[in-house]
Amino acid sequence: MDPQNSAQDVHRCDLCETAIVHSYCDFCHVNLCMLCVIDHISDGYDGYDKHEIVPFQERLPTLIYPKCRTHSQKNCEFQCKDCDEILICSSCTASAQHRGHTFLEVSEVYNTKKEILGKDTKEFQNIISPTYEEIALDLENQLANLDGGYEKLTTTMSKQGEQWHREIDITINKMKTEISEIKIKHRDILQKHLDGIKQIQSLIKEALHTLKEMEYSTEVFPIIEYSSKVREFSKLPPKVQVSLPTFISKPIDREKLCSLVGQITPLSTATEENTWSPNQPNTSVRELLDEPELVATIQTGYEKQRNVTCLHDGSIWTSGMTNGIKCFNTKGSLLQTVKINAEKGPNDIAVDTNGDLLLLLLSNRTAGKVNKIKNGHTEEVFKLQGWGPCNLCVTSTGDLLLTMCSDDWTQSKVVRYSGSTEKQTIQFDDEGKPLYSGNQYSKYITENRNHDICVADWAAGAVVVVNQDGKLKWRYTGRLTDTKNIPIKPWGITTDSQSRILTADWNNLCIHILDQNGQFLRYIDNCGLEDPYGLCVDNNDNLFVCEYNKWNVKKIKYCT
Repeated sequence: MDPQNSAQDVHRCDLCETAIVHSYCDFCHVNLCMLCVIDHISDGYDGYDKHEIVPFQERLPTLIYPKCRTHSQKNCEFQCKDCDEILICSSCTASAQHRGHTFLEVSEVYNTKKEILGKDTKEFQNIISPTYEEIALDLENQLANLDGGYEKLTTTMSKQGEQWHREIDITINKMKTEISEIKIKHRDILQKHLDGIKQIQSLIKEALHTLKEMEYSTEVFPIIEYSSKVREFSKLPPKVQVSLPTFISKPIDREKLCSLVGQITPLSTATEENTWSPNQPNTSVRELLDEPELVATIQTGYEKQRNVTCLHDGSIWTSGMTNGIKCFNTKGSLLQTVKINAEKGPNDIAVDTNGDLLLLLLSNRTAGKVNKIKNGHTEEVFKLQGWGPCNLCVTSTGDLLLTMCSDDWTQSKVVRYSGSTEKQTIQFDDEGKPLYSGNQYSKYITENRNHDICVADWAAGAVVVVNQDGKLKWRYTGRLTDTKNIPIKPWGITTDSQSRILTADWNNLCIHILDQNGQFLRYIDNCGLEDPYGLCVDNNDNLFVCEYNKWNVKKIKYCT
């Protein structure tokens, strides 16, 4: 849009200040109505000849130069590069003070700054401001869902309290008070961060307003003095994710009433670095459903269905112990089949940050390779020698994490690759003890949103979680109940948008859901799972589960 023709403001005569502008004096830079044109050219000492009256729509974008401080009758049309970029006139350029200096035309500097100003305006409008809107919306959603989450907590506690009758009413009320206090702290933390975001948004709006005023201004000095604030606002504040406390029930014992009713985990406030990402998944609060729902069963036609991985559009790649890899859409229709040179199929599959499919292929017990399928063509990424690869995943930064086993099957480790370069090895804890069992069995691996590295160690019967530096955080070895009385044997493992960890329990025909601190949350055991194996979660937190001996992939909705 031509800023001179913008209908956002009605231009009025600069002389009478009431009538709508009709003409413009390119010499004096004033707006004139029809009646004031004659008064303008006949008034003053400049004479008629010097005035340049043109229709308002045809006015020239004449730059309004500042007057030279030394030569007051001349405009500053140059900038001296050798004198702190001060503005000077043509007479100054010939003076002894500026002899031999480098000069720039102010009009060129002005145009360059105008381009920067335009780019900054677009970046504020298209990137920075919308991103802050998303951050504010996320915080507002957390606040909106706060009551519902805490209502579920108090309801769970009330059900537990009913079983203890009158003798535990005092204890229950005491714990409800604690919950209310935590809720206040929770709300205060979110509100504090939201207020901070709102304040920054206000500053962004002010900056945008100033930019827009300057964008249509022909004043040279403010434009020349303009300093971009994009870098200042591009550094996003830490993202706040305050997790709800949990209520953990325990067996009833009157002598230990207070401690055995349950416990409330302390309020946990986690921050993670915000980044500009066009494909960033939805991070709004998603509560676990009381009853998970089986949404669909996809017939893959594979014998020994092992692996599944999700694409950004919701479609999935699957593989079994055959030389074909298949892609299905969200409705279970076959989209594509790719043949590979491996009769027993890939050990594992994953999708990289570009949406290309990665295959982990085992040549023998001490060698393998990672291949990529891109636009229907297969290319080798890199080869592996010495240790046999087991499983792989792609991190948020695009690195690869591989679980590997020594040639004698006595040691296991996790290796991080950037391209084909080995960057990190994770094998022992701080006491020098192995983190993972030494054997040839699969060890599925995934990275959580907080950058923790999670491994499902089938032979050890454990989920092992270390931080991004390789330091052990916790192990989960299941929990025995009346219905889950066989030790856990985890195969597949994945994480969701809430940093929850899901792992497939082959022995008990269910999925265990844990929080990022290793606390058990619930089972998924009502969807008729048989021989659950590989897992993945899509951007909407739908769970896909391979059934090893059933040739199926089941799609399950387990959270809101």
